[in-house]
Formats: sequence, structure tokens, C-alpha cells
Amino acid sequence: MSHIAIDARIINSSTGRYVERLLHYLQTIDTTNHYTVLVRKKDERHWQPSAANFSVKVADFADYSFAEQLGFKKLLDELRPDLVHFCMPQQPVLYTGKTVTTIHDLTLLNTYMSDKNWFVYRAKQVVGKFVFKRVAKKSQVVITPTEYVKNDIVRFAGINPEKVTVTLEAAEKVSSKTPEPYLPMKDKEFIMYVGSQSDYKNIRRLIESHQQLLSNHPELQLVLVGKTTGKAGVPAGRNKAWSEGQGHTNVTFTGFVPDEQLAWLYEHTRAYVFPSLTEGFGLPGLEAMVYGAPVASSNATCLPEVYGDAAEYFNPKSVEDITRAINHILTDENLREKLIERGYGRAKLYSWQRMAEQTHTAYLRILSGEN
Repeated sequence: MSHIAIDARIINSSTGRYVERLLHYLQTIDTTNHYTVLVRKKDERHWQPSAANFSVKVADFADYSFAEQLGFKKLLDELRPDLVHFCMPQQPVLYTGKTVTTIHDLTLLNTYMSDKNWFVYRAKQVVGKFVFKRVAKKSQVVITPTEYVKNDIVRFAGINPEKVTVTLEAAEKVSSKTPEPYLPMKDKEFIMYVGSQSDYKNIRRLIESHQQLLSNHPELQLVLVGKTTGKAGVPAGRNKAWSEGQGHTNVTFTGFVPDEQLAWLYEHTRAYVFPSLTEGFGLPGLEAMVYGAPVASSNATCLPEVYGDAAEYFNPKSVEDITRAINHILTDENLREKLIERGYGRAKLYSWQRMAEQTHTAYLRILSGEN
């Protein structure tokens, strides 16, 4: 029996779904090895194991901090696991045990978030580039969610492509309950976006596109789902203030929406729009397909790889092209039905269980000494 530690400090973040689903299925796949799941103090009760060979331990170390480099390494040395799976690149670079590292994308290194302190953010990027490159080289296996990210990592870190494993993510309905109407949109036609609103998400161009659409669709609403309060909601709050300052109409910033109401929005939207300039996978668009929403997507980075022929693509840097793609879905019923049908089929190609099985296979390969 081996001892495997999983760094799950991001379990309650925007990429936490990946970690939660990995842990969920690992508990059914592996009933032999012992797993220690490492979380932040605030998330100690956020995820609780259902299998006896899984336990939770607090590892409350801030990203890119001296505490992460020194205190986290000390904790791992004391735990003495046979393998550590870091579910993000942030980790003690001097830790010398066997490791698997998941790198979701290189967005942190390649973009700037205008809601952040410029100096602090650029300093983190310098540290991040060193950490990402170092961990890619020292990890026995690097896991990425798409071939696009795999190729990006190989070029950036100069590592052998054979050490990179692609484990595709997946989408499931966010609730098994009967969806409840999101009342502000109950009797309105709307398009929507779900997720964070950092600069690279390209939300302002989406809003400008929506304003253009009002010329031909004067009642059309734009629904932007995501937190507008707290640290995570700062970018959305800035976009809301900007939009109001521009005098935009028919734009709704929902704030947090419960699962049942989010399901209703997905099921009733005229189109789900994903305008991002860069992504590692693009899970929300796939989630929209599960609910039968036609998807209009940016043609940037990995998105065509993930969505295939199940989306109407546009140039995310062109407001006019975003408008064209959305309008095509709104006015061409044949296209709409085709995208919905293709979306259902596309979503079925992806499986969280298969992702967990592939990850578990990587664990066993390393533990057996193959890497």
C-alpha cells in the first residue's frame, strides 16, 4: 500500500470542480492506497471523504509565498508520502519526492489582470515563470486538460512531450433537482455567460456586441452570471460600473446564482457565449451543451479543440464578428438545432471518471518505478 498526497488547495476556487471530481472518482477507483487530501483551513469542511482510505489535512499556505516554499515543504517531508499530486503548479520547488503536477494553462504568465496591483502582479509572473518551468522539469508526470496546453507547456519548459498526459475534463448537470426559474429572466429572451470576468475573459467586448444586437433584437437581455462581491467579484464589479457608465441597457450582472437557477438559465438561454481570449479547457461552454444551449465561442487557443463542430466560432478581438456569430444563432433556426444536437454529442465524449482513471494510471506508473 502506498501513501498518496493530493494538494487540493484550489478545491474551492474556479478550477475546484476538477479537483472535486478527481477525488470523487478516485474513491471508487482505488480502495487500497491511502490518500491525504491537503486543503486550506477555510475549506477543512468543504470536502469530506466517503472512503475510509481518504483523509483531509490542513495545508494553509499562500500561493507563491515563503510559507509555501518552506512550510509546505516541511509538512510534506513530515508526511513522507510516496507520491504527491499537485493540482496546480504552485508548490515547494525544493521538494524532491515523486510528483505529478496538473498545469491547467499558462494564463497567469501571459496575461495581465487590471484589477490587480501592477507591480505585485508582474512580480508574481516572474516568480510564476520560474516555478512553472521548474516543476514541469522535476515532475515525473505533468497533466494538462488539452493538447493545446500540452504543446504550450512543452514549448515553454522544454520538456519531453512523453512526460505530459492529457486528461480531458468533462461537464455534468449542476443539479439533479427540477430547475427553478430565474425570475428576472422568466419572460425574457436572453443570451448568457457564466464565470469569472478577468480581463482575458473579454467581457467588455461581449457587452459591446450585445448592445449592437439590440438594433435588431431590442428586447434581448445579456445575463452575466458570477460573483460581484468579495475578492472574486472585483472584476465583475468593475465591468458592471463600466457598463453602467457607458449607459448600456438590458445587461444583468446576477451575482451568485444557486445551481437550480443556473440550470434554468442554461436551459432557457437563446445562446451561451464564450468570448475568452485564452483558455486551458473552457468548461462552461461544455456545461452549456449538456443543457441543450447552443454555443457561440471564441476561436482562440484550445476552444476549437474542445468544442469541435458543436459551436459557432468568432474572432474574440472583433466586436462585429462576435455580433455576427450570436445573431446567426438567434436568426437561423436550422443552425440553432444543429448546434444543440452536436453539443449533446460533443459533451458525451468527455468523462470525469475517465479523467480520474487516467490520473490513477499515472500514479501507479510512477509508484511502480516506470517514470
